[in-house]
Parts: sequence; structure tokens; C-alpha cells
Amino acid sequence: MNSQPLKDISKNISSGLTPLRSNEEFWSSPDVPWVKTEQLGIKNIYDANEKISEAALEKTSIKLNPINTLSIAMYGEGRTRGSVSILKSEMTTNQACCNIVVDEEKVDYEYVYYFLTTQYKELRNLSSGVRKNLNSNDIKNFEINVPEHLHTQKSIAIVLSNLDKKIELNNRINAQLEAMAKLVYDYWFVQFDFPDANGKPYKSSGGKMVYNEELKRDIPEGWKVNSLMDIASFTNGVACQKYSPKGGEDSYQVIKIREMGAGFTDSSDRVSKNIPDKVVVYNGDVLFSWSATLDVMIWAGGIGGLNQHIFKVTSDKYPRTFYYFEVLRYLQHFKMIADLRKTTMGHITQDHLKQSRISIPSDVLAESLHVKLNPILNKIVCGSEENIKLAKLRDWLLPMLMNGQVTIKEA
Repeated sequence: MNSQPLKDISKNISSGLTPLRSNEEFWSSPDVPWVKTEQLGIKNIYDANEKISEAALEKTSIKLNPINTLSIAMYGEGRTRGSVSILKSEMTTNQACCNIVVDEEKVDYEYVYYFLTTQYKELRNLSSGVRKNLNSNDIKNFEINVPEHLHTQKSIAIVLSNLDKKIELNNRINAQLEAMAKLVYDYWFVQFDFPDANGKPYKSSGGKMVYNEELKRDIPEGWKVNSLMDIASFTNGVACQKYSPKGGEDSYQVIKIREMGAGFTDSSDRVSKNIPDKVVVYNGDVLFSWSATLDVMIWAGGIGGLNQHIFKVTSDKYPRTFYYFEVLRYLQHFKMIADLRKTTMGHITQDHLKQSRISIPSDVLAESLHVKLNPILNKIVCGSEENIKLAKLRDWLLPMLMNGQVTIKEA
């Protein structure tokens, strides 16, 4: 295993550029992918969240990076700085990204990517200045441990990459399952084409509709109108710091808004198991973050203690599929209002939930759809649980493969 600075195993190391915001030409007709630091941190980036115009490429020094360029975040809030990704198509980046084009005759780009992910803290420790930013010169001189033979590097990368590919595949399957379940739900309870007594789509087959003044729309005859609070209970989490574990006391990891997005990490807080049972979260529970970040999800990250600013949504009246999709659908309504007003909705209160109005089918009909959709939601949870196990295996293998504790047996 040799140690070499990145500049000795790379063809080019440079930062990106942010074209002048005041120059409309650079931002009109945008079709060139332009990556910013907040997008970094996942392994593969296939497209950018923002775009710039061809004119920006022609009239500034910004350049397209070739496929499989490694990009490191030099600036960024929270955990962003030091994050690394692989750009999987020709893209530009802003000036806060350090872009590395490795020499593939010397090193395997995926091997270098995986090595850099083990060096997150070391990269961040290079930060300097008042704002604690990285600079491209320090990154150029950053030492990489490289097996002498290229095929050894590739063998290590393949093992780790196969785990990541399975995780990525599970994520795609889960997204498709979620979309499929939502499509069926919308067909039944938004378009009102649930099967009628003859098995035909209710509304399309002439089922009787009644205009509702509260909703300002027609709903099926016999349906009720009520609030989200009437179909489910919204239990707020607790201030977990008040339940800090003492000594060797058994504890849960804390589910904050960050954990809703990224799952548990080594830096997740701990909370005593003596918290109220109603704020203990299990896989399959519906969570609703109501402050700052508005999100609804079915949790699959393992048993945890729920922090304040997140509701645990349950119901004794209706099945999970009904209240999950109704809350999810109404969340879009809240976001739409915020977008139309060009404001950020700081949080959702119990009053917002009481003021909401939704159409409610019969118990029999809600249960009938639940029978169809609940197995799909359970498959999504299973896929997420498998991903957590795969990620733990990858993260366990990663440092040992990089420092030679574990080797790949040659075929």
C-alpha cells in the first residue's frame, strides 16, 4: 500500500464557478447541469438540481467536468463540508466544489471515492479561516493510500460498489412501490373511482355525487367531511434532553428531523427508555415533521425516541394507509399555500390540523383499500430495513479494506 498525494494520481484538480447572478444571459434557457455543495454526499449524482445556460460556458472560465469526476464540498453548513460524490455525467459545479479527475491508468476512481469517504474528519480538519473552509491546494496534497496494483483497487471498489448498487436498487423499487400505492389511492379516494357494487369505477360509471360546501366540490353520496384531527391522533415528541440517560441506563437513539432524512448515525443523540410509550417509534409508524421542514414518512430506521417538532400519527378509527395518504396529500396543500404566498410556513399547529377538511369514505371502503395497499407499504419498510443492514456491512468493511486488514481473495 502506497501513500500518494491526490495531485500525483490525478489529471486535473480544480474548483468550479458561480456565474454572475446579475447576468440574465447566464441563467436564461438553462440546460447545463450545475452542482452546488448541498447536493454532495450521496455516492452518484446523475443530474444537478440547478442549471445554467450554454452562454455561461462560453463566456466564463467555468468548464464541464468529465464523467466520473470526484467532487468534494469545500464549503457548506453542518455536515456538508468534506462530503464527496461522483459526477456521473458531464456537469459543472459552483466554486465551493473541488473537482478531481483521477488518472485511471494509475488509480480506480471508485476506489479513490471510497477512500475519501473514510477521510471525512481528516478533510474537515484541513479547514481554515474564519468560515472554516477547505481549499483546493490542501486537497491536492491530501494523501491517498493506494494498493500498488490497479486490479486490487478495482476488486476492493467492486465489493463496496455492489453493496451500494443493491441499496440504490432497493431505493428505486421503494420509490416505484410508493408511486404505485399513491396512484391506486388517488384513483379510489381522489378521483372517486373506487369499485362500486358491480365492481365498476364509481364516478365514471355514474355513481351519485353530492356537492359539498366545505370542500367546494362533489363527493360521493354518503361520504362525510371532517378534519385530519378526526381521523388520526397527532402525538408530539418530547424534549429528549429532559430524558438524558444516566450512567449505564438503557437508551434509544433520538429521532429528530435530521434522522427522518438520513436515519440514525453515530452522532444521533440518546434518550432514556423511560420516556412515555406513546413517543417510542417502531418501524412502520407514520411520522410527520411539522416544524421548518414539512415531511411525512413511514419510519423504517429502527426503534427510537421521538423528539419534539415531529408528530407520531396513529389512529384507532382508520387504517394506516388511509391516514398516511390523507396526511401526505394535505401536506402538499400546506406547501402549495406557502409557495403561492412566497413565504416559508414555519410550522403546522394543532389548529391547522383541526381546520383541515377532507372527504371520508365508509369504514368498509377504507378497510377494503387498506387490504390492497398495506402489503405494499410493508414491502417498502422491508426494503428500507435491508438497506440499513447493507449500509452497516459496507461501513464495517470500508475502513478494513482501505487499511489492508481485510483483503480480497483473487479468483
